[in-house]
Amino acid sequence: MLQSFFNKKLVEAGLDEAGRGCYAGPVFAAAVILPKNFYHPLLNDSKQLKESVRNLLRPIIEKESIAYAVASIDNDEIDIINILQASFKAMHLALDALSIIPESLLVDGNRFKAYKEISHHCIVEGDGKYASIAAASILAKTYRDEYMQQLHDEFPHYGWTSNKGYGTAEHRRAIEEHGICKYHRKSFNIIPAQLQIF
Repeated sequence: MLQSFFNKKLVEAGLDEAGRGCYAGPVFAAAVILPKNFYHPLLNDSKQLKESVRNLLRPIIEKESIAYAVASIDNDEIDIINILQASFKAMHLALDALSIIPESLLVDGNRFKAYKEISHHCIVEGDGKYASIAAASILAKTYRDEYMQQLHDEFPHYGWTSNKGYGTAEHRRAIEEHGICKYHRKSFNIIPAQLQIF
């Protein structure tokens, strides 16, 4: 069962990202402040949930949260600053957009770049431990999936409607056949060796 808070006395924001390991598209991040008594039986790490359940939970999280925000960093900037820094920057942008300033941050993972003077706690697999991080993981994932669907309409042969930009066999085959497009992360070294000759 997910824990409702790390510190009952502080206003906490959960943070998570989606799309860090993808070959294409932006990395998205979300920040969510939930009421201390928030509970939903289906809430969990977004990776453990079916797409239909994530889409069911998203409007509930948006309606019931005290504050939430979603931000993204595109593939061009990822190539310039690297994916780790882009993930941190997306989280910072999401925090910037919150209507309420949190007193503490719960961050999924083991690394984070300090945000202003606000204390933070890095929690490995935090999206399966704390409700606010799980909620952030669902928002980041659903917003990113929605965005990748739009990009799929522009470049349908990569199969982004199903693989969402991850390096699946389908996606890799499409890159071998068509090469990469403007939404691919060129710093990820995803071009097959035989194509680099040309």
